[in-house]
Amino acid sequence: MHQPTPTDLRKHERIKFELRLAGTSLAEISRELGISQASVSTVSMGKRRSRKIQRAIANRLGRDPEQLWPKRYRKKESRK
Repeated sequence: MHQPTPTDLRKHERIKFELRLAGTSLAEISRELGISQASVSTVSMGKRRSRKIQRAIANRLGRDPEQLWPKRYRKKESRK
């Protein structure tokens, strides 16, 4: 399991804040996905990865997962 960096933890807190502003939470996302809140938090913190959870969080914030976690996604190589 990946140890979250201070940057990962700040991003996690920012995500929770933005979700609150949007009228939702990590707990609500976990209920909708039918998984534990700890699983959703673990992904948000950067300890684990799950495209399904990342997509659910990003959708609630009106963004793409690549915008929230750019290091987790490979950059698409430009084709010549």
